[in-house]
Amino acid sequence: MSTMYAEASAIVDARPETVYEIVADYTDGHAAILPKPYFSDMKIEKGGKGAGTVVKVVMNVWGVKRTYHFTVTEPHPGEVLTESDPESGVTTTFTFEPVEGGPRTQVTIRTEMKSSKGIRGVMERLFTPGLTRRIYEKELAQLNTYIQQRRHSSS
Repeated sequence: MSTMYAEASAIVDARPETVYEIVADYTDGHAAILPKPYFSDMKIEKGGKGAGTVVKVVMNVWGVKRTYHFTVTEPHPGEVLTESDPESGVTTTFTFEPVEGGPRTQVTIRTEMKSSKGIRGVMERLFTPGLTRRIYEKELAQLNTYIQQRRHSSS
């Protein structure tokens, strides 16, 4: 098995602690930014905010459904959030870095995943990283939209 990587970054118009809080909140914020139809279902199995949260995520890509059971950790609270599913070998890391002294945040989503063996693995290595990056670009755009909507509804 080979390891594949996919990554996308964007600058969002909010402070790092605000963005981190949204992404770490699997009950409301995180659920709101997952792009459909790729993420077809998400259920919280334990917790709901930050470290210790266990979430079941169903992805539907190219007509193939995959179910993941991610456990959330916070290796660097406020800066790095990680979702890991040991069974599938998928680990996704969200990194939050202040931009211009902190009024904006660079958010990076990076996933490490195992590919299958044989011809299926060849196809996965060809297509999965690019598609995953595009999904994350949509997720980051939805994050920025969510922040803007939240800002306007509270003013």
